[in-house]
Amino acid sequence: MQKLSTAASLFYAVAVAALATAVIVGGEAAVVEQTFVVHEMNVTHLCNTTKIYVVNGQLPGPTVDVMEGDTVVVHVINRLPHGLTIHWHGVRQMRSCWADGAGFVTECPIPPGGQHTYRFNVTGQVGTLWWHAHVTCLRSTINGAFIIRPRDRKYPFPTPAKDVPIIIGEWWELDLLELDRRMLDGNFDDNPLSATINGKLGDLSNCSGTVEESFILDVKRGESYLLRVINTALFSEYYFKVAGHTFTVVGADGNYLTPYKTDIVTVAPGEAIDVLMVADAPPANYHMIALANQPPEPDLQIPELNSRGLVRYAGAAANNGGLPVAMPVMPNQHNTMPSYYFHANLTGLARPERHRVPMHVDERLFITLGLGSICRAGNTTTCKRGRSPETIVVATMNNVSFHHSNATALLERYYDGTSEGVYTEDFPVRPPRTYNFTNRDLIPPGPLEAALEPTSKATRLRRFKYNTSVEIVFQSTTLLQSDSNPMHLHGYDVFVLAQGLGNFNPKRDVNKFNYHNPQLRNTVQVPRGGWAAVRFLTDNPGMWYLHCHFEFHIIMGMATAFIVEDGPTPETSLPPPPSEFKRCGTNGLSQP
Repeated sequence: MQKLSTAASLFYAVAVAALATAVIVGGEAAVVEQTFVVHEMNVTHLCNTTKIYVVNGQLPGPTVDVMEGDTVVVHVINRLPHGLTIHWHGVRQMRSCWADGAGFVTECPIPPGGQHTYRFNVTGQVGTLWWHAHVTCLRSTINGAFIIRPRDRKYPFPTPAKDVPIIIGEWWELDLLELDRRMLDGNFDDNPLSATINGKLGDLSNCSGTVEESFILDVKRGESYLLRVINTALFSEYYFKVAGHTFTVVGADGNYLTPYKTDIVTVAPGEAIDVLMVADAPPANYHMIALANQPPEPDLQIPELNSRGLVRYAGAAANNGGLPVAMPVMPNQHNTMPSYYFHANLTGLARPERHRVPMHVDERLFITLGLGSICRAGNTTTCKRGRSPETIVVATMNNVSFHHSNATALLERYYDGTSEGVYTEDFPVRPPRTYNFTNRDLIPPGPLEAALEPTSKATRLRRFKYNTSVEIVFQSTTLLQSDSNPMHLHGYDVFVLAQGLGNFNPKRDVNKFNYHNPQLRNTVQVPRGGWAAVRFLTDNPGMWYLHCHFEFHIIMGMATAFIVEDGPTPETSLPPPPSEFKRCGTNGLSQP
């Protein structure tokens, strides 16, 4: 494929922007239409020119900006040598599962040279979501903000002078397709070279004396700014601070929160956190920092990842009056407790007329999250463990590592009634054995992990009847590592009833459940060495992917899918595929 020059990329951006339209329907809801051209582009950072994959020549990609109740239409033209889908992360997709964009779950990828149109409504959601590629590691650079504004233009907090996406990501020099292949083989020794803020590495990174460009936020003293903080990174949760300033957290994942004051935001991969920042400091320049956290040893260590931007006041001297630019004091990168306290302190903005926690539970699942291993030699289970060359490290839920199809879409097979041999509906509701899930002696060099790490690789799903109340307790484990786990459920928001450290104890911990004003989230950060309890009602029929949002966990199998059956009426049932939907046999990918 011919590589696009910067000029060609800019041409695409301008031409595509001209195609974006908003057709008003009855003076209220609109049809918001955009075109995404996905292509390669060469970018130079840290003295090296790297081929990356982008939309419309932009990194991050274009923002989708709509009002509650609008219909979104996005035409995706794939000019990559690789298939991909676009997932609208956090959009409920009520009765539009066909447009969810989960590769090989709801659709087969758009093939090279192909195109596809996504069409869906955004109803009952206000705030910040995002979109990203959902095949392989491409979401590292193919991503952008998805903003839903209130139709009455009223917020339950002071209206900001401006709102600004703050998209935290990572800069990789390794080709993302090669990164995917390596992680699929159980190799997660590769690391990004830097963190990014809105695609810029920041002046902490330099090469041969050339300082990288920083993201700059221009502000006026006395005005407030809504920062829409999104973590698109493949590997890490991030701490975010601005020197001399505090935040008021007002929303997350397209839902309002009870205002919460803090000087630090922690945002895990997949999460979107809305914060108000008042420019109330003396006019000057102030640094912002995004710093990745990670578990301490004996977990495998990655280089310290951070990026630095700048808040620049109107009227401030160009040289900051000769004074050093203020730096925020950041937590230690191995201290994960600020994340735990940040997430535990968030509560939902009570709206009983719209959001009621189901008080009864029809089905309960207890899901352990960790790593395991399978033997390289076919179906044998008798191989040497302990990260030996005879095994492949995999990620698991209840000791099952999800086998991802690469030739068919699970939703199609479910809808057509042709699932035999493709998947089973026996995802376990609890782990096969009980042990001390947070015992640090399970982290290599152990010595207890070898007996627990053998696992299976299979496509095992769970089916629910329509309108079932489901409670899930996610338990992070220390099996082979002690990472946190940002769990994302497509098609749903879930009530986060509680979280805690250590092993979940139902006799003790149920008393901590918040039924009055819990957070309503699509991505739940299950703390390192801890647990999180969620509850939701299966009111959206279809096939919905559930996975950890660390990319290496997804690729290695920390995933499953939930089938939600049709309800009793057409209005509560999954409709047939829309006319623009391309079945797997018609988009260049054959069914097995």
